[in-house]
Amino acid sequence: MSDDAGARTDEVRLAEIIMPNRTNHHGTLFGGHALGLMDHAGWVAATRCARRTMVTVASDRVEFKVPVRAGQLVELVARVTRVGRTSVTVGVDMFAEDVASGDRTLATSGSFVFVAIDDEGRPVPIEGA
Repeated sequence: MSDDAGARTDEVRLAEIIMPNRTNHHGTLFGGHALGLMDHAGWVAATRCARRTMVTVASDRVEFKVPVRAGQLVELVARVTRVGRTSVTVGVDMFAEDVASGDRTLATSGSFVFVAIDDEGRPVPIEGA
């Protein structure tokens, strides 16, 4: 999918530098913060896809493959993998990058499910699904 300017709307990329206040006593990214970043990227992708108010209802098979260290850049790549009647599933990969060398590795990956809701918080159909 792409918009009128040719940008992909089924993929979202977000980047953030990992500061020491986001790490544990080992100097590595807190898992909860990693999940929050992944959920955020997934939410943006799901919202763009559905053009509705979306809420997270599940995460599945989140794998922490390598630690992310303070001072590294993380890039989150979120891709819509499925659109249901009221839900959107998004796969999210988090890459850790050494800013000085440019070395990159897949640090964390997972899948998130979001549901479209109305003003009362009830699930609603996604147009075109």
